[in-house]
Amino acid sequence: MPPLEVLRAATVNAAGLLGWADRIGSLEAGKLADIIAVDGDPLKDVKELQKVKFVMKGGEVVKGKGRRETGEG
Repeated sequence: MPPLEVLRAATVNAAGLLGWADRIGSLEAGKLADIIAVDGDPLKDVKELQKVKFVMKGGEVVKGKGRRETGEG
């Protein structure tokens, strides 16, 4: 499966299967979203998603710039 399809399966498609496409699955105004950032290009190598540098959950930075790392998680 190409990396773009892996990402769609884990986000947009999963939200649709859960019946929550109106609330999650894509970055759109009014939807809930947790965001990650990686250094590499996950569309070229999906394994880049295993090297997360930044996480925002519920509007709060929980890993990365602006957050003091504790070594947990």
